[in-house]
Amino acid sequence: MIPWEKIDTAKIPGSDEELRLMRRGKEFSIKLGTNELMNSRLSGSEAALATLAAKQIEKVAKPVVLIGGLGMGFTLRAALAVLGPQAKIVVSELVPSVVAWARGPMAEVFGDSLDDARVSIREIDVGEVIRAKRSAFDAILLDVDNGPEGLTRKGNDALYNASGLQVAKTALRPGGVLAVWSSGPNPPFTGRLKRAGFDVNEVNVRATGRGGGARHVIWIAKKQ
Repeated sequence: MIPWEKIDTAKIPGSDEELRLMRRGKEFSIKLGTNELMNSRLSGSEAALATLAAKQIEKVAKPVVLIGGLGMGFTLRAALAVLGPQAKIVVSELVPSVVAWARGPMAEVFGDSLDDARVSIREIDVGEVIRAKRSAFDAILLDVDNGPEGLTRKGNDALYNASGLQVAKTALRPGGVLAVWSSGPNPPFTGRLKRAGFDVNEVNVRATGRGGGARHVIWIAKKQ
């Protein structure tokens, strides 16, 4: 068995926590303490975040999509694959080192996705982007922290509380969709989405994208 090698560490802005980028052969892992936040072999549910949201806005000719959290780029690459040439995708990543890892040690994982003309990368809290916009996005895709029950940064809770959901709703165009990834179910969050006035569909997706493996949850919340 090839041992894991620590490639780099990165402080999370606004937190005392530290991310670790690990590599074992061609496999990468990003960890926080004992928790594995993502692994390059498990991309199914993050890709589904993009494909499920894109299905909801497939009739929009020039969709504008905001992705919160770059991670290992699974959601971004899936979005590029299903959205047309007129789409615009803004990726907001809070931790600058994550963007550096994408262009450095994980460049093979990301391929040419960061250089796609449809993509712009912003090293900023996605909450700031959402709060600064009104009726700007056809879809907001949040793969931030571990879902509504955050691990990495307490400030992320503001994305998922009642006021945060209203802000997201304001940033969406009519018929727009808020799609949220989570490592597990969260009935209180489902309730908050409904009380915020979204039409909510909760989808269980395998981490691998196939049968077997952990089940993750994606909420597809549509603005009426």
